Amino acid sequence: MIYTGLNLPERTSKPRMDGITVLIDNGVPLHFFEDTLNSSGQYIDFVKFGWGTSVVTKHLEKKIACLHENDVNFFFGGTLFEKFVSQDKVSDYEKLLRKFDCRYMEISNGTIDMTNKEKALYIKRFSKDFIVFSEVGAKDSIKAMRQNASEWVEWILEDLDAGSAKVITEARESGTSGICRGNGEIRPEIIDKIIEAGIDMKKIIFEAPSKQMQTTFINIAGPNVNLANISFTDPIPLETLRLGLRSDTFYLGKEHVATKTYEVK
Repeated sequence: MIYTGLNLPERTSKPRMDGITVLIDNGVPLHFFEDTLNSSGQYIDFVKFGWGTSVVTKHLEKKIACLHENDVNFFFGGTLFEKFVSQDKVSDYEKLLRKFDCRYMEISNGTIDMTNKEKALYIKRFSKDFIVFSEVGAKDSIKAMRQNASEWVEWILEDLDAGSAKVITEARESGTSGICRGNGEIRPEIIDKIIEAGIDMKKIIFEAPSKQMQTTFINIAGPNVNLANISFTDPIPLETLRLGLRSDTFYLGKEHVATKTYEVK
């Protein structure tokens, strides 16, 4: 970032515990992947190979090598973990992680019929050898709407207690489930309950695929909120939102005041 003399919100620097940006690779072409990492790697902390895309990505090894060169970590999508669980092949999943020298892994139960207590057992098991990011919230929008805010807090705390380094709030790549309603509106009662419970925001990663969602979470939790499911076209636009260099967060100051502006459509 060039020096301008402007008073901008203070941003954490890599390696960081908060202010994390997680891009989602849904199968972007290799050269686009490399160009994005080479030009914007300083603003990217992780790349998630979404759902099961890592299984069918032709140049996965080259992408991982590019991540290492740019000091960016990676993990495979939680849906892939659930696929292995559904076929009783968790040991094979562990072999896959070790094959690609994965340090991080995502454990979720957003698709299959798995209780959070069962998920917590997997977190406890794998956190001995990997840094675990767990995920809370259902991918099916109807099922997600039946999961109330108190349950979300209970599950987040259970995951953290089991050894999860951070908990991801489900929103899908489309922003239409989990912490969002089917029409894309954020469910404010969940965010309010998380804040009310006093959960450390450094431990939460909000999936925020749209600019509106990114703006909302930045306005709620400040420029160093952890955000995931960011498109490969958006690391620079997101960084400008974090720094108040875009109209949507223009008045974001050094002393952040939380706001309850949840109108995300």
